[in-house]
Amino acid sequence: MGQLGTEPVHDPAVLGFDKARLSRLKQWMQRYADTGRWPGGAVLVARHGKLAYFDSAGYADIEAKKHWQRDLIARIWSMAKPVTAVALLMLYEEARVHLDDPVEAYLPEFKDTRLLIPDATSLDQTVPVKTKMTIHHLLTHTSGLSLFTGPGLLGDVYAKEALGLAKSYGGLDRMVRRIAELPLEWEPGTRWQYSVGPDVIGRIVEVVSGMTLDKYFATRIFEPLGMTDTGFSVPDSEIGRFPPMYEVTAGGMALNERPEVSGWRQGKVDTFYGGGGLVGTIDDYWRFAEMLRGGGEFNGERILSPGTLRLATCNHLPGDLAAMATEVWAETQFDGVGFSLVGSVVLDPAKAQISAQVGDYGWGGAAGTFFWVSPVDDMVVILFTQLLPSSAIPVRKELRALVHGALTGG
Repeated sequence: MGQLGTEPVHDPAVLGFDKARLSRLKQWMQRYADTGRWPGGAVLVARHGKLAYFDSAGYADIEAKKHWQRDLIARIWSMAKPVTAVALLMLYEEARVHLDDPVEAYLPEFKDTRLLIPDATSLDQTVPVKTKMTIHHLLTHTSGLSLFTGPGLLGDVYAKEALGLAKSYGGLDRMVRRIAELPLEWEPGTRWQYSVGPDVIGRIVEVVSGMTLDKYFATRIFEPLGMTDTGFSVPDSEIGRFPPMYEVTAGGMALNERPEVSGWRQGKVDTFYGGGGLVGTIDDYWRFAEMLRGGGEFNGERILSPGTLRLATCNHLPGDLAAMATEVWAETQFDGVGFSLVGSVVLDPAKAQISAQVGDYGWGGAAGTFFWVSPVDDMVVILFTQLLPSSAIPVRKELRALVHGALTGG
């Protein structure tokens, strides 16, 4: 792979794609932009480590009529979660943490965690937990922790206090201590619920490594992989590459945040969220995804072993998400889809009713970004846009159908 943004597009036919069918991706993106359903975006498709397709359509900045460019720095939100999982797994490979370790061994504030009783009307209506929360629970969203999108008492508190959301909370340690003060929604290990678990994992990485999460990511992952534009904030010198964010409204689409006043700007961030705090370019994330596809190695830099990647990317639930998940929204569908340590994993494409291979894994972000890695097809696909919420339009299912519709062979 060449320098960021300069990798040439290879002959799609050699990589097993029908070029004319791949061109439908451009038409699809442009159709959404022309009808005002999203601002614009970009798609990158790679196979066997080579770029088969990159194109963009629509605007990054509608007001300024600025088209989407490949080097734009986007808010990738929850696509930070796989990065945090990799950070923890690096410590796992060094035998400094174990998946079945109790969280309280690293974060004593979780020692006396309690469980909210069913139908509680106040946060003090709790009982002791029966099962100690583990690192594995945090990685797989089975810890019993909640999220700011959750229903009821806990969801309201998370939202009001911006837990797992505010860029300036006084530090990750302070935020995690506050999370530990709150009761759990579910007994650990009994239900799957999208949560701040990866944020707590980020704090464990800090405690074990002795480094703040931003420094750990930079020195152990980003620098070795050449991810020069990925981090927890956007430098002032690069603000011109940071697009506005839009949101779906009853009237169509509206501006949500201008880059000039964004909380993601350098100097405004003091809390490094492992669950959703990153910004970066599509090429940077391609490097990270290629490391996953390559069994933990990219351009001669080994981040994880192939064996650890096999462990990380298989299903870690008893069945699919539908059998275990609560009704809280998440960045995935539930039927026919399981959960690995780095994101969702396809178990049954027919049950999921999506174009996919068994074992495809990946995740998305709140502003519409999305990626998946296919071990069977030896393929990486990445979508970037900046539109809240990611569930507003069915681009993820449609992207899968378009890419698989263009795939013709080995």
